[in-house]
Amino acid sequence: MIEPHAPAPPGCPPPRSAPGDPTGPARLPVRPGTGRFLVLAGVFVCAACGLVYELELVALASYLMGDSVTQASVVLSVMVFAMGIGSLGAKRLRPLAAAGFGAVEATLALVGGCSAMALYAVFAWTGDWGGMWANGPRCLLVAFSLATGLLIGAEVPLLMELIQRIRRQDAGGAVADLSAADYVGALVGGLAFPFLLLPFLGQLTGALLTGAVNAVVGGALVLGLFRRDLTRRARWLLLLGNALVLTILATAAVLVDDFERAARQAVYGGDVRVALRTGVKEVVLVGGTDGRPLDMYFDGRLRVSGRDELRYHEALVHPAMSGPHARVLILGGGDGLAAREVLRYPGVDRVDVVELDAEVVRLARTDPALSALNRHAFGDRRVHVTTEDAFGWLRGATPAPYDVVVSDLPDPGITASTKLYSQEFYGLARRVLAPGGRLVVHAGPVTAGPRTYWTVEATVRAAGLRTAPYGMGGRHTASAAGPDRTPADRSRAPRDWGFVLAARTDPRLALDPDGPRPSVLTEESLAAGERAARGTRIAGLPASTLVHPRY
Repeated sequence: MIEPHAPAPPGCPPPRSAPGDPTGPARLPVRPGTGRFLVLAGVFVCAACGLVYELELVALASYLMGDSVTQASVVLSVMVFAMGIGSLGAKRLRPLAAAGFGAVEATLALVGGCSAMALYAVFAWTGDWGGMWANGPRCLLVAFSLATGLLIGAEVPLLMELIQRIRRQDAGGAVADLSAADYVGALVGGLAFPFLLLPFLGQLTGALLTGAVNAVVGGALVLGLFRRDLTRRARWLLLLGNALVLTILATAAVLVDDFERAARQAVYGGDVRVALRTGVKEVVLVGGTDGRPLDMYFDGRLRVSGRDELRYHEALVHPAMSGPHARVLILGGGDGLAAREVLRYPGVDRVDVVELDAEVVRLARTDPALSALNRHAFGDRRVHVTTEDAFGWLRGATPAPYDVVVSDLPDPGITASTKLYSQEFYGLARRVLAPGGRLVVHAGPVTAGPRTYWTVEATVRAAGLRTAPYGMGGRHTASAAGPDRTPADRSRAPRDWGFVLAARTDPRLALDPDGPRPSVLTEESLAAGERAARGTRIAGLPASTLVHPRY
């Protein structure tokens, strides 16, 4: 806690101190009012940098390690706890506030600026080791959160001491001024991260630039404003320390592109053809040329594998197409592969695809390997693409008689997908079904995640639909597709997909006898998938809703 200082009597000049006395009034090169303003400006910048470090750790952890709610909770709770410990520890540095603050800021700039690159490196090169190191990236995340929180927490007591040495005031007024600058800086940092740093610089360069700004401002404040409080040796040590930190950050910034390419190859292999960051996610295409299968990754999770995508998309689409299918709605499916299977059926008049990420649709249209895999589905005049969130689109859609609704969405365990597996979402989907229409839902793996799968099934039933659960085996297990990017234990990786066919009346799980013959899926494999899924049933699970997600 910050100890209060008694205010000086009105009109009384501050007592003079001996040269080098760190406890008396500061001997500034500027007027006290200007010095006080510069300290508050430094508080503003340091607070902005501190919040960027927090958000950077949360964003990178969610991207690298999965479920964003869990990662955000870990980062923020550990960091807030560490800030309290750092504040208590900084009380011992108050007699050397200027030197202490300079050292804290230089260390924070190095730790915070390099944290994203260090986490990415550990994940890329050691993330699949398993064994004792299975949770290595998570342990490093906690370590960086702890170190960053300790250093941020140490700032406030030291800054309070410095601002009080410029001009004594009552403790409440000093805390109010310091807090105002701190909170406004946090607001600026919080807005700068998603709207400036992340889209224009990326996660790694944005963190490095923030560290450089932190080092420059912290060093300038101490060496410029409080240099007379420092011994000659302390001045040189701070100057050399900040120069070293800036050199490390600048070198990392120069090498960041090469580092990112090398790390990406360590994660995806050496056959990366396309890697881009859309406004929604990172999209990576691997292979697809010279006879090599095409793999598509969304935020590091394997979304499409050329080795097994046919099994997945046939199992997803063909059972739902048994019956009327003139009008079809695909929710998700920006890769065009579900649309490819739908277009194989005669009698399809219109296919509406609602995909959030326009860049994925662009790749599906223009990338030679992906467009060949989807057989140029988006070039068919019957296909109409809308770039919008599926939930928002359904909410604003007028009830339309769709014969088939295909929910081709990411795994329900991914936080961003939770609302797309809610009772409210399926209620909206039910509203656009024609009488006798069918809804089919990708519900995650059956055997590796039976509780999630049967929660999806219970949620669909809670929306007023009857269900027929089934699965499909033969899944490629080289990389994760669910909430965790890379499973620590490969033997526990999903080896199947789970689906739920639903309708207002009991749906019949079968293939259309008059439709095209699937390449892999058969009546026998469909029946076997139904039996296997029902054998894992977990009864009595509650439905997932917007306000009470269950995944």
